[in-house]
Amino acid sequence: MSDRGSRSGLEPRFLTGGESALLLACALLAAACANPAVHRDVAMDSLPPAIAAQPGDRHVLAGEWEYVDGDAIDRLTFDEEGNGHYDWKDGRFETRTLVGHTWHGMWFQKENDRDGGFTVEFSPDFSEGEGRWWYSRIETNHAPTQKGGTFHLRKNTARMNHTDTPPAP
Repeated sequence: MSDRGSRSGLEPRFLTGGESALLLACALLAAACANPAVHRDVAMDSLPPAIAAQPGDRHVLAGEWEYVDGDAIDRLTFDEEGNGHYDWKDGRFETRTLVGHTWHGMWFQKENDRDGGFTVEFSPDFSEGEGRWWYSRIETNHAPTQKGGTFHLRKNTARMNHTDTPPAP
């Protein structure tokens, strides 16, 4: 008995790993080209604050904040980009990202010769947040083992009400 299928070239053929990957890539590319993304401009002032704070929209960070770490409370001031200074050891903050309600950045203390990072999870209205900080450098040590800590931020929205006595000039 002869094996006629193998001699006629009609035997079943299966795709090798490389051929199937190439076929899958072509199919995905064709699907992506068939449905291009549509860009729509939306006025930022028409969105609620929680939606308006997208990557690059850092205006919610601008202003005065209270940094609460245990019993210590320090005043921080940030510009429209989320960068600012604080008094302790000639410190400063730099914002890296603000995505949704999560803020990531770096802190630097010139007098203390150290720096590190931080992350803050804000409340829905961006009036306060819970933060965590850590060291990334202490003097020449770029892999310090010292732990950081946690803190609370509160937006300073203090307004004098009609029962407060104004300070003396």
